Amino acid sequence: MSKGWPQVRLREVLTLTERLLAPMSGTNYRQLGVKLWGQGAYERESIDGMATKYSTLSRVEADDVVVNKIWARNGSVAVVQPQLSGCFVSGEFPTFVVNRERLLPRWVHWLTKTANFWAQCDEKSQGTSGKNRIKPEQFLNVEIPLPPLAEQRRIVVRIEELAAQINEAKALRKQAEEEAEALFEVSVGNRLSELSSRPTKKLAALTTKIGSGSTPSGGRAGYPTSGVPFVRSMNVRMRRFQWDSIAFISADTHKQMSGTRVRPGDVLLNITGASIGRVACAPNDLQEANVNQHVAIIRPTQEIEANFLMYWLSQPRTQEFINNEQKGATRQGFTKAQIEAFDIPLLSVSEQRRIVAELDALQAEVDKLKRLQAETAAELDALLPSILDKAFKGEL
Repeated sequence: MSKGWPQVRLREVLTLTERLLAPMSGTNYRQLGVKLWGQGAYERESIDGMATKYSTLSRVEADDVVVNKIWARNGSVAVVQPQLSGCFVSGEFPTFVVNRERLLPRWVHWLTKTANFWAQCDEKSQGTSGKNRIKPEQFLNVEIPLPPLAEQRRIVVRIEELAAQINEAKALRKQAEEEAEALFEVSVGNRLSELSSRPTKKLAALTTKIGSGSTPSGGRAGYPTSGVPFVRSMNVRMRRFQWDSIAFISADTHKQMSGTRVRPGDVLLNITGASIGRVACAPNDLQEANVNQHVAIIRPTQEIEANFLMYWLSQPRTQEFINNEQKGATRQGFTKAQIEAFDIPLLSVSEQRRIVAELDALQAEVDKLKRLQAETAAELDALLPSILDKAFKGEL
């Protein structure tokens, strides 16, 4: 502890409060939730009085401190923002009023975002693993540094100045990344639009296979923890195959699904749902795999490079067409016939490879920028905890 600040228990500056009412059928009640790790309170969906299992609800007001009994140990404690005043919580969320003569609500707000505060809540939670709850009287035993109100105000102002600068830097970082992505999409579209005067051939004539898969009986509940990779739409990102969240099927199921097997170099296209149009090439290390019904396999002939076809399908003009086709009443997904009907420009394989190399090089530059931005994001994320640590040690 620095500057001689006293450490006080919360019971000296917080008072447990309840503003109870009995919920009534036909009346909607705004509900409050509290995020983990000091991320604050938020408004949940409203609920009809007859739908709640609780006999009473408690109203919260601005600047109340709300605690999630179960998850306080994981930072689920928050100060209520003015816009959330009038929301309701159950008895699982004990609520406390701040003694404003000694404590600023914003001082508590920033304290709830510190590792030391979370650790104390964890220490004072009791119960079996996964069900540890903090009782209100135990929460009130958490200790906090308590400088004079004037010092609290000064430090809070400084914290919020620095937090605003961090948020501005994060926004600029995100904007730079989005602009780089947008520029790349424009570049892909411009480069491929240069081929519009070339003669074309239907994709059906440039492939040996176009077809989607199916989901084995039992669905995701029947997936084993290992076996033959089973490709789903979440694995097909835009121009990138993602191994994360890959599912598996048994060898026997793989044999039964012989018509939906993936080969390295196949082009995979999402044909249903929110991810429709995402396209990627199956990687070389995907030696044996199957796809489900949301992913189409497009197997090109030797006339067309898989990566060139991937870029052609991923260009903005093609993506717009795919999405527009799904705005009808049925929305059954992009069909095999629609895929077969794509007009693909006729280029020599060597010219296709040159275009792929150009776009790959540009994609590499974008990826490099994104890696640098990710490093910057990690540094920015580490700044606020460091600032708060200094602030509550009296070093800010």
